[in-house]
Amino acid sequence: MSFSLSAKYDSLSAFLESRAPNEPEFHQAVSEVIDDIKPIIDQSDAYKAANIFERLVEPERMISFQVAWQTDAGEIEVNRGYRVQFNGAIGAYKGGLRFHPTVNPSVLKFLAFEQTFKNALTGLPMGGAKGGSDFDPTGRSEAEIMRFCGAFMQELHRHIGPDIDVPAGDINVGGREIGYLFGAYRRITGHFQGVLTGKDESYAGSAMRTEATGYGVMYFLSDMLEAHDDGLDGKTVIISGAGNVATYAAEKAIALGGKVISLSDSSGFVHDPEGLTQEKIDWVRAHKSKPGASLQPYVDKFGGDWSEGKTPWGLEGDIAAPCATQNELDGDAAKTLVKNGIKAVIEGANMPSTTDAKEVFQSKKVLFAPGKAANAGGVAVSGLEISQNRKRQSDDAEDIDASLRTIMSNIHAACVEEGKRDGHVDYTKGANVAGLRKVADAMVAQGVA
Repeated sequence: MSFSLSAKYDSLSAFLESRAPNEPEFHQAVSEVIDDIKPIIDQSDAYKAANIFERLVEPERMISFQVAWQTDAGEIEVNRGYRVQFNGAIGAYKGGLRFHPTVNPSVLKFLAFEQTFKNALTGLPMGGAKGGSDFDPTGRSEAEIMRFCGAFMQELHRHIGPDIDVPAGDINVGGREIGYLFGAYRRITGHFQGVLTGKDESYAGSAMRTEATGYGVMYFLSDMLEAHDDGLDGKTVIISGAGNVATYAAEKAIALGGKVISLSDSSGFVHDPEGLTQEKIDWVRAHKSKPGASLQPYVDKFGGDWSEGKTPWGLEGDIAAPCATQNELDGDAAKTLVKNGIKAVIEGANMPSTTDAKEVFQSKKVLFAPGKAANAGGVAVSGLEISQNRKRQSDDAEDIDASLRTIMSNIHAACVEEGKRDGHVDYTKGANVAGLRKVADAMVAQGVA
């Protein structure tokens, strides 16, 4: 490698294994950006002198803490809590909290690393972070979840603040959990501050936050298709997932003229060849709000087909939008999608396509929008919520939606500007390079201790 890596490392994998052993998700995230950012660092004496690469892949701070809480039966359980404050060069740390058994340092480092680039792309002053706990809320009572959130915030409050770190929600941390976390913060500190985003509008939350990620995905897709003399109208869209991102992406896709034929969850997927409607989407949201509910009853109510234990990537369509979780779409699935005529893939989740899948899409010149660009709408509106909290004023949904639309168009334009390659646009390269320049320039300008 031309840029500065300590001489004892003869490869990127050796470097990562030495600095971050046994962290496969984090290694994957770094490996997938290196080919794009390496030439940019090599061409900049300032970046090389500041050792930007090694600083960029090392979190500024990692916090791990015990979360001891009491069940309804009076038993004490212990979970691990985390906050990874990855890079604060362009603003206070910003990123979600996830409550899920798969939460570990590798997953959170990958998410926070990606978040650093994503936040930079929005043009808003937000650094990258991620956090959460290995707590599994499945089957827990509301009182138990509230007590867990209180115990979690008992430690987290020491490390966050409106000018330090402003967490949001993520998997299993929705409006209810944000409310419990915010209430605990307010009681512990005695301060009513914009220290969390995703709050309810009744206590300084923003309109459009729930819709933002899914809507933003389709805004980006619309711009991407338009830039290639195409459009969403009349296109068949395959979507995975059944949470907020998936259902609001489906809602906006339909509004823009698309036909959405699938949703999925961990137990399988629904194929509705007639296409989803607003009535069907509303039913999915209400149904999936019940703990452990499977999508299978959708077929009994609306028709279509249910495929147990499978993903929707074998369907025929024009657009694929993986909106469920990381590495859900692999190389074999990508080959099937290409064979079935897919024209574009847009990531609604964080890193849902494996490295093999991305290579397939690139080799076949399939339009591919990476999550760090395409799903940035959620954190963009979180950034707008921070601004509203600072001015102690609430903007209406129409204004926020217009701002979201502008931000997603600006992200698309940045990806096009930096992603031109061999006569086409490599959106992954564009997102990586545009994000790098923003963060690296700030790091160079601020120097080191």
